[in-house]
Amino acid sequence: MAASDLRDNLLGVSWVDSGWVPILNPGNVLDYFSERSNPFYDRTCNNEVVKMQRLTLDHLNQMVGVEYILLHAQEPILYIIRKQQRQSPTQVVPLADYYIIAGVVYQAPDLGSVISSRVSAFDEAMSFCRYHPSKGYWWHFKDQEEREKVKPKSKKKEEPSSLFQRQRVDALLLDLRNKFPPMFYQPKPGEKPVPVVLPETANTQIQFPFPVYMLAPLKSSRSALTKLWTPQHVEPKFVESRDLD
Repeated sequence: MAASDLRDNLLGVSWVDSGWVPILNPGNVLDYFSERSNPFYDRTCNNEVVKMQRLTLDHLNQMVGVEYILLHAQEPILYIIRKQQRQSPTQVVPLADYYIIAGVVYQAPDLGSVISSRVSAFDEAMSFCRYHPSKGYWWHFKDQEEREKVKPKSKKKEEPSSLFQRQRVDALLLDLRNKFPPMFYQPKPGEKPVPVVLPETANTQIQFPFPVYMLAPLKSSRSALTKLWTPQHVEPKFVESRDLD
């Protein structure tokens, strides 16, 4: 049963005889098509009867049954052969068409086979289509999950911040530092925090480099020296604030 189905469905089969390709022409293309190794050729057709009796192809019009004719020729590359059922000298029923391109013979699919193939391909494509309101449409193939499992996961590198982002964050931290000054500061990592003593001079101008970490005020006779504590990778700085008056 399976062999019969394979023989009936020849849409995926091609045939060629390389010895005929250089000499193909409209006069001998039917002889080429009637080679015994050609799976598309029916041995019980009227063409075989005419060949055995050594008659011309004109006698096909006087016979009844299956026959092959040359429907179209575009030398030297394309030939179209039709298989038809002749019922009378003037009445025929087309059964199948075959096209020969560069000597290779193929069976032309009928309209039903084309539509069925397209519908099957569309159904298969729809099975891989996914949709989500937040993501939209995307393709999800069955072997995609297997490839993702086999493929080693690589850690994504964190993108460095831009200059604008760093400046903006420093400005926000400075603003928060001025609005909410610290009550304690830690001279060195691991030491006990020490309370912050604000300067008594009212007109003391305090400058803060970026980033600001901690503040420790000191007093002197002429001015208030403000010690700015920064992270370990930044050296401590001393800024002298003079009386604005």
